[in-house]
Amino acid sequence: MPLAHPSPTLPSDVPNDPGCGPDRPRLGAVVRRVGVNLLVACVVPAVLFYTCFRLGDVWVAMGAALAWSYGAIAWRACTGRRASGLLYLTAAVMTVRTGVSVAFDSTYLYSLQPIVTDGLVAALFLLSLATARPVVARLAGDFYPLDDDLALRPRIRRLFARLTLLWGALGAAKAAGTLWLLESRSLETFVLVKTVSMPTLNGLAVVATIGAAVLVARREGLLPGAPLSTAVM
Repeated sequence: MPLAHPSPTLPSDVPNDPGCGPDRPRLGAVVRRVGVNLLVACVVPAVLFYTCFRLGDVWVAMGAALAWSYGAIAWRACTGRRASGLLYLTAAVMTVRTGVSVAFDSTYLYSLQPIVTDGLVAALFLLSLATARPVVARLAGDFYPLDDDLALRPRIRRLFARLTLLWGALGAAKAAGTLWLLESRSLETFVLVKTVSMPTLNGLAVVATIGAAVLVARREGLLPGAPLSTAVM
């Protein structure tokens, strides 16, 4: 009697690993994506502004930072790549700031507007906690491919809520600190301290954000490597 041969295992018979599928980027790719988005949307405009402010004047600095943001959006459109929501948000904020400053011929208003903007953005983040999709949940797709299944997982939802709270509190603290700096120091000191301190604070918040996201992603099996403890975060 002929021996039965085991039937070959088809790819469809192999259980899918939710963390190692072809559409799941590795940690390095996610970090690079975050870094590039922040560099293009935030770091380069800030460096351009300070450099042009020191070499020219504040009006040249405004124009240079705004031109970079619109140029970056146009470049990505011409090369068939989607610009991040963060880049659009930065360009919109700088457009309003520059327009108001030019309309009223006031550099003070240009420096005051980020304080108001930080306060409004902080309020937006904090108020969005009362909705089904806080702000971080809406921006997360710029940095990691999300579908409805992932977005609705309990740990993911808690992560988005906590990160929204973190960035909302940071925005409120920056608004208060920057207002004090603007009212108590010269314009040169204000620009220098703000140029150094704001990216530093944002960088620390980014590190905390990535660390928390990596922890949750590994617990959910979304990144390659051994799953961490399944304790609820």
